[in-house]
Amino acid sequence: MELLTIQETAGLLKVNAITVRRYIAAGRLPAVRVGRGVRVRKEAVEQFLAPVTPERAGLGLSIPQGKPFTMDDSLWNIVGIGESEGPTDISEHKHQYLAEAYATGGTGETPMTYVFTSESVAEGHPDKVCDYIADSILDTVLAQDARSRVACEVLCKSNIVVLAGEITTRAQVDFAAVARQAVREIGYTDPAEPFCADTLFVEQLLTRQAPEIAQGVQAAADQASEQGAGDQGVMFGFASDETPELMPLPVLLAHRLARGLAEDRKSGTCPWLRPDGKTQVSVRYEGHRPVRVTTVLVSTQHAADRDQEAVRAYVAETLLPRAMGEWHNPQARLLVNPTGSFVHGGPATDSGLTGRKIIVDTYGGMARHGGGSFSGKDPSKVDRSGAYFCRYVARQVVQAGLARKAEIQVSYAIGVAQPLSVKVDTFGTGDEDAAAAFVRQFDFRPAAIIERLDLLRPIYRQTTNYGHFGKPGLPWER
Repeated sequence: MELLTIQETAGLLKVNAITVRRYIAAGRLPAVRVGRGVRVRKEAVEQFLAPVTPERAGLGLSIPQGKPFTMDDSLWNIVGIGESEGPTDISEHKHQYLAEAYATGGTGETPMTYVFTSESVAEGHPDKVCDYIADSILDTVLAQDARSRVACEVLCKSNIVVLAGEITTRAQVDFAAVARQAVREIGYTDPAEPFCADTLFVEQLLTRQAPEIAQGVQAAADQASEQGAGDQGVMFGFASDETPELMPLPVLLAHRLARGLAEDRKSGTCPWLRPDGKTQVSVRYEGHRPVRVTTVLVSTQHAADRDQEAVRAYVAETLLPRAMGEWHNPQARLLVNPTGSFVHGGPATDSGLTGRKIIVDTYGGMARHGGGSFSGKDPSKVDRSGAYFCRYVARQVVQAGLARKAEIQVSYAIGVAQPLSVKVDTFGTGDEDAAAAFVRQFDFRPAAIIERLDLLRPIYRQTTNYGHFGKPGLPWER
């Protein structure tokens, strides 16, 4: 177990910075944010630390020689955030810390509060157009040949779609036709616009997978479990009990708004809506739990004959109440198309590229990201399957009651089946050791992940929009 270690050297107190941050995050040290710092009530710290006994040490507390610790009224050098996992002296490195914790006898303090913001994008956002084309190609190929190797990137701008990458398959596919159909499903069908499914030009720069990569990934028929990872890299998965979907609330609400725009456009309820758009939601947290929505931003493309007042009225009176549900806050600040007009959009106006919305695709910035994108990649690419499995395992940790919040990291080397490392972080919200032992039961080898989640199926187009996580029906969301 990681210890909260306190040392006294030359009159200075030193602590394990990372652990103290987790105690504060878990609410075991009530704190209040003061500017960039964090203030902890003196009485709370004294109650938490003293008396120090072997039993308390079992809770993760250790003081050298087991001496009781009492506090005076002076500034107590306890670090809230630092780079080092070891004891850190705040007096020497104040400039390195994002937060500092103080012992104080003051009154009127409240639990730590902050506002966290996440965004989502509509189906017609140029980057998502590219992601959807890439995943449509992947699904079409997998439907004919489940063992295909696909790494498809897409670029779109004006009336051009570029398909680039490596595809090794026995499937017979008209890639240009698949791209056009994907664009048609999104809703770019107006021949008067430069970017239209029936008139765009598709350039193909597709080759087979490199033999050296294939050699490391392709498993022999009698050693399928030893299929190597498709690339090196690190992946993360995250889960939090703050919503029934075990997702962070800000990104979940942003996705609901973006999905609502598409539903109203495609159903004909609001025929003046156009495919491009972005949403953003800010949520106030107290004690690291969401309490209310503070700001909502909706930017949606619309027909030229629809004025700003009509767009705002639709968002405020129709979209928000339905999409936000119990989190709808009429007092929240609302911004709609802040520039005043959003008639021109999509790839006709802005270029799009696969893999540029990886934070939208995951946890809205609430958790770490290894950097690898998902769309257009078959499950032999651990950028995708490894991240999906980390999400699956993080969900299991939270569902098992081992923590309220969990993040899993895994790392791989190309061509090697066994992961190089697997790490669990519960952010002080549970039993770290029990969670780590629980996670060790899971098999993170690529072939085992593919088998457990049944990933050699054409299921990926449904992941492209509104996040790859938190949606029912996906095997890693069980």
